[in-house]
This record gives sequence, structure tokens and C-alpha cells, in this order.
Amino acid sequence: MTRKYQGVKTQDFIPIKEIRDGIVVLRDGSLRAILLTSSVNMALKSQEEQEALISQFQSFLNSLEFPIQIAVQSRRFDVRPYLLTLERRLQQQKEELLRVQTREYIEFIKWFTSSVNIMDKKFFVVIPYKGTLLTVKKSGGFFSNLFGGKSKREKFHEEVQRFEEQRSQLEQRIAIVQGGLQQMGIRSEPLNTEQAIEVFYTMFNPGEGHRNVPDITKVQ
Repeated sequence: MTRKYQGVKTQDFIPIKEIRDGIVVLRDGSLRAILLTSSVNMALKSQEEQEALISQFQSFLNSLEFPIQIAVQSRRFDVRPYLLTLERRLQQQKEELLRVQTREYIEFIKWFTSSVNIMDKKFFVVIPYKGTLLTVKKSGGFFSNLFGGKSKREKFHEEVQRFEEQRSQLEQRIAIVQGGLQQMGIRSEPLNTEQAIEVFYTMFNPGEGHRNVPDITKVQ
């Protein structure tokens, strides 16, 4: 007979309670919004442009009345889907010259990616907000339930209302951060629930690649 594991679970080390409507709810009741942002290649800019951008970034940080966190996820780029697409085109190609060129291109991609580590980087800005706790305290016992105790439905509606109020405050912070980033030519987009889950999944599973996190270059 196998014994049931009684030790500490992996989930106990993760401070996330849930992800609701793209908002990360931590166990202490505070909220986190995650913005996916574009990047700026400083090496392609002149000395004057670099200094101006650094000055803008400094002014942006000084203008904030709340802390933010800038995070980068770096993963080795998975070229297998691209190679599969090329293989399909090779099979559909009827002209011999194009077939030869496509085959040589496939071999080049395989050789290049095996020789050089091509990294896929995602840049995020994490925006916090901490208000009152989202969890409702347990009832005081029999007499509390008997005289004026709140039903589960009332508690649920209170929690939903509290969450909406806090999300409204967090969305104001999101707008401020997005506006500041836009002034520096940096585009940003809040992650939805599925995309936020994918970010944390790849964080705790380094061997997996990005699947549902969008490409910020396609953000208008």
C-alpha cells in the first residue's frame, strides 16, 4: 500500500492565488498586471539619441508614484515549426530549381541554428496594486450565522465588487505606464488570462517554449 505524500507541495511556494481577467491575484490579496512591451535597440541609435532616451526613461520612472518591475524572459528560439512549414512547401513545389533552393535553405537553417543559440526574448512590465484583502473572513460561529450572518451569495458578490474596485485602480496605473512607455516609442499590451498563465508556465518549465504569448511587433 502506497503512502500519500504529506510534505510541502510545489504550489505552496508559488504566491499566486488565481489569475482573473488577466489580473494576477496573490495570496496576500494584492493584484499584479503584466504588460508585454516592445524593446529598443540602443546600439542602433546615435549618442544623442541614446542620451535622450535614457533621460526620458529616468523622467518616466521619477513620475511614477508606485513601484513597477521590469522582467525579461529569454528562451532558445524554436525553429521546428518554421522548418515544418518549409518542408511542406518543398513537397508542394513542382519546379526543380526552386526545390533545390528550398532544400539548401532548409539545410542552412538547420546548420545555423545548431551552431548559434538564437534567443527569443520577451519584455514585461509588472504593475502592482494592493488594497483590501479579496478573501472574506470566515463567519464567527453559530450565533453569527443565526443573527445577521451573510450568505455565501452575499459574500461572493462582495468579493466580486471588491475585485472590480481594485481592478479599476490598477487599470489607472496601467494607463499611466502605457502612456509613459508610448512617449519613448515603446508599445505595450496587457496580457489576458491565458497569456499570463503561459508566462508563469514557461517560467517554472524552462524546457517549454512560448506558445500563447503574442508578438508585440504586431501590436498596432
